[in-house]
Amino acid sequence: MNDPIYAIGDIHGQLEMLQHALEKIERDGGPNAKIVFLGDYVDRGPNSQGVIEYLANGVDAGKNWTCLLGNHDRMFSMFMEDYPRTDYRLKPGYDWFHERIGGVETMASYGIEADQDRRIFQIHEDAKASVPQDHLDFINKLPLTHIENGTLFVHAGIRPGVALEQQEEDDLVWIREGFLDDPQPHDWLVVHGHTTVPAATHYGNRVNLDSGAGYGDPLTAAVFEGQESWVLTDKGRAPLKP
Repeated sequence: MNDPIYAIGDIHGQLEMLQHALEKIERDGGPNAKIVFLGDYVDRGPNSQGVIEYLANGVDAGKNWTCLLGNHDRMFSMFMEDYPRTDYRLKPGYDWFHERIGGVETMASYGIEADQDRRIFQIHEDAKASVPQDHLDFINKLPLTHIENGTLFVHAGIRPGVALEQQEEDDLVWIREGFLDDPQPHDWLVVHGHTTVPAATHYGNRVNLDSGAGYGDPLTAAVFEGQESWVLTDKGRAPLKP
C-alpha cells in the first residue's frame, strides 16, 4: 500500500483558505503529512504576501512540503528582476497588472500601490524596497514537477508525447491546449491546477485541483494513494473518481 500524498490547488493569495485546507490535511494524515502545493501562490486574492511567508516558513521549518512553481509566481518573479519583464505567454494588451491577472493585488499585499496613475518604474522601485529577498529566493528555487507513487504533480500540465526531461518550462506552467483535450493515458496520473474548474475533477489520465480560490471559490485539498484519490472535506474524504 502506498503512503498517502496530499495536494493543494491554486491558492492565489487566500491565506485563510490555505490554513483551512492544511487543517483538513492534518486531521486526515497528521502533522507530518506529505503535501505538494501546485503553484500560483500569488495574485487575485487579498494576501499573497502572507501566503508566501507562510509557505516559506513551513519549508524552512522542515515541513514535508513540496511547493511547485506556477505561472503567476513566475510573473511576480519576472517583475521583480532588475529590469522587469512581462511573460510573453500573456495575450496582447495584458501584463501582470491587468485586472484579470492580479499583480495589483499582490503589490497591495506588500503595501504598494499599483494603480493606473503610477508608472511601472515607480511601482518597481517600491517593490524592490518592500518585497523581502527571502520571498523572491523562495519563488526562484521552486521546482517544476514532483513524481511519487506513479503520480506526476505539475502546475499546468505536460506536452503529451514528450519525455519529462525534455518538457519546456513554459508548458509546465502555462499549457492548456494539447493537454486538457488529450484523452490518452500518460506515463503517470497527472495532478495539476492552472485551469479553473467548478470543482476538483478526475479525467482518467489527469486530475485538476484548481477550483477557483483566486475568484473566491473554495480551495481544494486532495489525497492520493497509488491510483486512488479523494477530496478532503470538513467531514473527511470524498471519493474523486473518473
